[in-house]
Amino acid sequence: MNILLVEDETRVADFIRRGLAAEGWSVDHAPDGEEALEHAATNSYDVILLDLMLPGIQGQDVCRELRARKSKTPILMLTALDSPEEKVEGLTIGADDYLAKPFDFDELVARVEALHRRANGYETDVNETLISNGAISFDRTSLQVTVEGVEISLSKKERDLLLLFLTNAGRILNAVWGLKADPLTNVVDVYVGRLRRKMVPEGKRIVALRHVGYRMT
Repeated sequence: MNILLVEDETRVADFIRRGLAAEGWSVDHAPDGEEALEHAATNSYDVILLDLMLPGIQGQDVCRELRARKSKTPILMLTALDSPEEKVEGLTIGADDYLAKPFDFDELVARVEALHRRANGYETDVNETLISNGAISFDRTSLQVTVEGVEISLSKKERDLLLLFLTNAGRILNAVWGLKADPLTNVVDVYVGRLRRKMVPEGKRIVALRHVGYRMT
């Protein structure tokens, strides 16, 4: 996933950027509104994290300008201003979600993932507890994964990746890591390789499309 982080406080920006990078996402940082608009004009992003209190062009005006340009990129506003009036204004001018500072980082990740799913049509029935595909079963309540009835142990990232494959079987996916992720890290191949090995013989159904993404057949 490719993210534009618009935040003028260096310490906050570094904290968020390191955390998002640890999730395997690519992050561009803009310290002010003007640079944010330049980034948005020349790059494609899956989600924009936008602080409201910026030097120069304020976050609200950045949001207005992006929507005036017909940008459909999901925008998550980050701000210490959390009054109902501020939230209503942010959502009215085109933001998709609003998170008040200070925030829990896990909540930030969850909101980013939710915005990206909605924007890209990766839908899952929230009432569906057990997801099955072929010999693979994923219990979303207990987080238990079985292949041919045998339970396998997966990390959180591996479970997230498997869930994305199961709920979008047949579709080409590059949503977990963005297309701009550094190919030298080989992180995508590593996690997909782990899934393939742990889910033998079903793992061979995850196929790679060179320079495009992955698909579960």
